[in-house]
Amino acid sequence: MGMNYADQAAWRRLQGFLPAGYQLTPETEPAEEWWSHDGHEIHLDTYRDPGARAKVILLHGVGTNGRQMTTILGRPLAERGFETIAIDMPTYGVTRVAPGALVTYDDWVRIGSDLVDAELAEDDRPVYLYGLSAGGMETYHVAALNKRVSGIVGMTFLDTSSFRVRFETAFDPITGTTGSVVMRLLNRLGLGRVRLPMRLVSKMRALVNDRAAKRAWYADRTSAGNSVSIAFLDSWLGYRPVVAPEDFDVCPVLLTQPAADRWTPLHLSEPFLARITRVPVTTTMLENGGHYPLEQTALDQMVDAVAAFATPS
Repeated sequence: MGMNYADQAAWRRLQGFLPAGYQLTPETEPAEEWWSHDGHEIHLDTYRDPGARAKVILLHGVGTNGRQMTTILGRPLAERGFETIAIDMPTYGVTRVAPGALVTYDDWVRIGSDLVDAELAEDDRPVYLYGLSAGGMETYHVAALNKRVSGIVGMTFLDTSSFRVRFETAFDPITGTTGSVVMRLLNRLGLGRVRLPMRLVSKMRALVNDRAAKRAWYADRTSAGNSVSIAFLDSWLGYRPVVAPEDFDVCPVLLTQPAADRWTPLHLSEPFLARITRVPVTTTMLENGGHYPLEQTALDQMVDAVAAFATPS
């Protein structure tokens, strides 16, 4: 049947870089669920609580996985009275990909929307989305497609149609300048299944602001050490939302911006968020936080901000 996080050593090594209060113990580890979707067996870390006032679905980026969302936000929010669900999107974490499937970013957005529907089918509690890194814009893409989300929170909102975003977040200037065109060409030439290490196409070296932690993340093939297909990269760089930001009226938006983010600093999210004018958009700065924050103050501020945002009035 494959591996659960209960059997995986990598996440236990990685959480050792977090403050003690954000490290899971056998008593505080989440339940592990499996959700069948289009042949995939998708892994969910869950803290189920029928009495919780709201649900928060956690979306990882291209250098993390669901368990890494659970440690920094899933369990802390559960302790604040929220039901939380951290998903491993196909090809990341311990999700079991359908045999022969060629996973694209479009699939991730559709899966996120379908998970919102599945949770809303269980009860009528509001569902909020939180996304780290690429998961931040994914929250917007899912909300624009689904239109039943009560609020979205992103650690960043990267508009991949922007040359500046592509240039500053890529591995190097050459990749940033030509990457999207090259990926599109290679995909059209039938090379979509070829896989490339994410750390060689993106600025993964800025995932965390601790050198020892960065080495540990690179060693984890289910997160920062993962490789993705050319088809995925082409679809991610070329994805356009079904609702333009000028027309987005689904729900409020919160940016939780790490102040020491060396990969996606504030100025990369601001142009996209400035175009959203029909719903409230707010920003909370996380003091001294890295892109994936390991810093106590930044983590505490993030949990406080998300908890306040996801508390229905």
